[in-house]
Amino acid sequence: MHTIYRITLDDALPVLAAARQKAEEIGVKQTICVVDESGQVIALHRLPGARLTGVDISIAKAFTAAGHERATHKFNEPPHGPALPGNEAFGISHMLPGKFAIFVGGFPIEHDGQIVGAVGVSGGNGEQDKAVGAAALEAFAQHIAANPPA
Repeated sequence: MHTIYRITLDDALPVLAAARQKAEEIGVKQTICVVDESGQVIALHRLPGARLTGVDISIAKAFTAAGHERATHKFNEPPHGPALPGNEAFGISHMLPGKFAIFVGGFPIEHDGQIVGAVGVSGGNGEQDKAVGAAALEAFAQHIAANPPA
């Protein structure tokens, strides 16, 4: 048997709130998606004025981060990013068309050494998406510290 931790809507809401606050602070119209450990959407927020395409992109980023247990930008960071041409996972983004994202904006959410979910951020440049993602992950850590699982 294996115990699986899974985030809930109550866990996702502070993540969304912190991500939105950071996006507004840096002046970026983002879409933020939180998924559980299996990549299923728990919560999604498209800030006013955010691009329509950000919905599907944020879902794909979160799905990839949860399912592959790594931040999406790590797939294509030179020189050893596995999805770069000539590396072992080149073409991996074609395995699940429309669902597998290998660019900045997907961040796994961890608790007790397990991936319990992920957050996907779409709408800014890479640094902006990373800043919003970092705020989301910090909010999750603070939420869990204040509300440890039973």
